[in-house]
Amino acid sequence: MPTRRLIAITGGIGSGKSVVSRVLRTMGYEVYDCDLHAKRLMLSSPIIRQKLTAQFGEDIYTAKGTINKPLLSTIIFNDTKALAIVNSIVHPVVKDDIISWHNSRQGAHNFVETAILVEAGMQTMIDEVWNVTAPVETRIARVMSRNATTRDKVMERINSQSTSMSKVHVPVKNIVNDGDTAILPQIITLLGRL
Repeated sequence: MPTRRLIAITGGIGSGKSVVSRVLRTMGYEVYDCDLHAKRLMLSSPIIRQKLTAQFGEDIYTAKGTINKPLLSTIIFNDTKALAIVNSIVHPVVKDDIISWHNSRQGAHNFVETAILVEAGMQTMIDEVWNVTAPVETRIARVMSRNATTRDKVMERINSQSTSMSKVHVPVKNIVNDGDTAILPQIITLLGRL
């Protein structure tokens, strides 16, 4: 039996990470969506709740127990220290959750979708990276279309997500998602090499 692997699917906003994840799920592979699970853990983890309220006050959660998104956004908007504090609280819990999830799966290979592989310190826990790429103009058009946002806002996000693959010390494989190159054959080829 091949070695069990945890493979990261990464790439900047609008690159098409979720497309690759959907294809893999359709093929029967399990994919951990970091954004989705981080939101779940911010609601369900007593560790995160205790640390966020200790840092930012009880109002960081609403009376219904959900995150007070307007307040959190106000706190971290343009305050890199506050954002770093939130990340330092959430990321370790997400990493522990990924390890538990991976260990509980039966498949030989599992996947983790994340836009912030290095920023979250996850590069040390994965065996390979599938880096989804697309031209900047294609990414801008995709995000503007799906999020009904401005070009400037998209460029801000693109510039803030500048993950350097030089900090990743495992194999990095690129998947081109430019709208012209077929994705499925690329995924099949990469799976065949595992």
